[in-house]
Amino acid sequence: MALHPWFERQFTFDLPLWMAPNIVERLRGTAARAEDRLRGLDPSLGTRRDGGRWSIHQHIGHLGDLEPLWLARVADLRAGRETLTPADLQNRATEEADHNARPLPELLSRFRDLRATLVAELEGTPAPDWGRTGLHPRLRTPMRLLDLGFFVAEHDDHHLARVTELLRSAGPG
Repeated sequence: MALHPWFERQFTFDLPLWMAPNIVERLRGTAARAEDRLRGLDPSLGTRRDGGRWSIHQHIGHLGDLEPLWLARVADLRAGRETLTPADLQNRATEEADHNARPLPELLSRFRDLRATLVAELEGTPAPDWGRTGLHPRLRTPMRLLDLGFFVAEHDDHHLARVTELLRSAGPG
């Protein structure tokens, strides 16, 4: 089964607000799931690229690269800004970071530390703020803090699914 391209995804942001704790738990668990998935990985597989597509190291590095964006968007929503901070759709931070030169445990630890900051920020958000909205700049749709959390969790899973594809294409071992 092929992974659907991220930028072609459509979202309906209609989760009930009572789902906020579930979304926070999903976000909290991403680093652990990545670490579990990649435990014992042969180092030669982590930097292997599939054509022009990213390597496992680059996918994990990218997750960390986007944490400042997610935090900025949380701040946007909490401050009542009309439009959320835009993403760099060319992913320059990831393209320029040379994640393949860094050990995988370092990339995983970096992501875990950065994600802990996002989770703490979300856990510290008062309940009324979870329903505030701002316009997502690419999707051109209103997004609540709850929706942002869901969006980030889906983005995480997209990249973990791609990591699984890379592992599967490498074959047994």
